[in-house]
Amino acid sequence: MSVFGKLFGGGGKGGKAPTPQEAIQKLRETEEMLAKKQDFLEKKIGEELSTAKKNGTKNKRAALQALKRKKRYEQQLGQIDGTLSTIEFQREALENANTNTEVLKNMGYAAKAMKAAHENMDIDKVDDLMADITEQQEVAQEISDVISRPIGFGDEFDEDELMAELDELEQEELDKNLLEIQGTEDVPLPSVPSTSLPSRPDKKKVEEDEDDMADLEAWAAN
Repeated sequence: MSVFGKLFGGGGKGGKAPTPQEAIQKLRETEEMLAKKQDFLEKKIGEELSTAKKNGTKNKRAALQALKRKKRYEQQLGQIDGTLSTIEFQREALENANTNTEVLKNMGYAAKAMKAAHENMDIDKVDDLMADITEQQEVAQEISDVISRPIGFGDEFDEDELMAELDELEQEELDKNLLEIQGTEDVPLPSVPSTSLPSRPDKKKVEEDEDDMADLEAWAAN
């Protein structure tokens, strides 16, 4: 049995190894314990420093003892810092390994699923399937063309004869319009009157005539 096995009670060949999750949980618990130990040591260092300052030159023996205890606490604190760094590194490495294991496990699971999906398929079968699909699409298109084609309407008539008849109808309509235009040209227009219209009387002339009438009436009265 190895030294670590003796220290931590590891089993022999038949012993079951801990899972990554269990090991990570144990490391976190150890980190929490050491963190509490750190807080305790930092508090003791502060107390011993206060004791040394308090005694100072009054009680050098007590001050020196306090400084010695402070140094031991600082050494322990430094060791805990190093241990925490090692445990943190180990925990992170274990977490990464656990993540990689889960990723590989899931990728293997997906690979098995893909293999099962392609179990009854190969490239030749895929080519045959695509060829069948293309053939069926062509057949469907031909059926659609046949269904959409008019049946019994227009096939028995000659298209040239129909176009000639249409031209005759258009010519008849054009001739009819020309005759109507020519008929309007034979209708006599009203003649222009030969007599001139009476001109408007001059305003000055009318005033002179009114003055003459007034003079004549005055003479007759006398």
